[in-house]
Amino acid sequence: MIETAESLNLLRFLEPLALVLGAALIGFIVDRVVLALLHIWTRRTSWRADEIVVNILRNRIVLWAILLGIFLATTLYAPVGARFVPLVRRTVLVIFVISITLASIRAAIALVNSYGAASDERSSALTIVVNIIRIIAFSIALAIIFDILGIPVAPAIAALGVGGLAISLALQETLTNIISGILIILSRQIRPGNYVRLSTGQEGYVADINWRNTQIRELPNNLIIVPNSIMTSTILTNYYDPNKELSILIDVGVSYDSDLEFVERVTIEVAKETMQQVPGGVADFNPFIRYNNFGDFFINFTVILRGKEFVDQYMLKHEFVKRLHKRYRQDGIEIPFPIRTLHMHGNNHALVANVRQDEQNVQE
Repeated sequence: MIETAESLNLLRFLEPLALVLGAALIGFIVDRVVLALLHIWTRRTSWRADEIVVNILRNRIVLWAILLGIFLATTLYAPVGARFVPLVRRTVLVIFVISITLASIRAAIALVNSYGAASDERSSALTIVVNIIRIIAFSIALAIIFDILGIPVAPAIAALGVGGLAISLALQETLTNIISGILIILSRQIRPGNYVRLSTGQEGYVADINWRNTQIRELPNNLIIVPNSIMTSTILTNYYDPNKELSILIDVGVSYDSDLEFVERVTIEVAKETMQQVPGGVADFNPFIRYNNFGDFFINFTVILRGKEFVDQYMLKHEFVKRLHKRYRQDGIEIPFPIRTLHMHGNNHALVANVRQDEQNVQE
């Protein structure tokens, strides 16, 4: 009888222990075999998220399996009315919640960093998102842990709600800028390094996007600080989206006596030469012209070039105007300027001759 009782007690002890060890063994197999195979498979895919998830799960599956085994062992084999059972279960659940929270935060941060690396985002611009992820995850985990431990959560949430309302009213402008900064980062419509122009006239390269404002560096090297709330509400032109290349339009006028076919051929030759020899020009782009109207003193047309990015247009225009002016003079193409002709009657022929002579001197 004594040996039978001891055997039963030993069996009651071995069964839950075997359950815990079995769960740990299954977790170890999943971690070392299944996740290893999944890791090999994810490295062949172009999607970065699956590889991140597999890396986060490794070395955590065993812990979660052991916690599950302990929870089942206390549920199935613990003596009825045992005082340690609720404590063990709560401890297991708290550890599980903390582990899940840390894994979720790590996975979310890894995804955000991967997103930033793929889009060439600066790490400072993603700090807002990372911090908010941590705050939200820890807040949810804390509320779950309080509920597991039997601590009332509703009064704390109500108090936090009242306090949060007061803080939000006091920091309304700051919170608006923070939310606007998050929207700017997530939308990817503006990124550090882009050349932008605001509807208010300011323009330059985006130097940084932080939790409160966006910094724009003008070409004269001045720094413009724009609150994020204004950046999300203003009309903005991004010269780097969808790509950096842009068309460059230059207005020109020639005399009514000009041969327009010849003018077009000469102008395109000069434009091609400029595009191929001047840094910043798109060498394989075929420039063209479009006659658009009859002006008061000349026929107007527009020359269309193409630059690699926004600031390249200044050097291209500079070189094109110089080369076109020189070529027009060589080929006898006239770029007229406004003149005034006086028609006199009677004995004022000498005055007319003097006026025309003065105009000729001005042209020369």
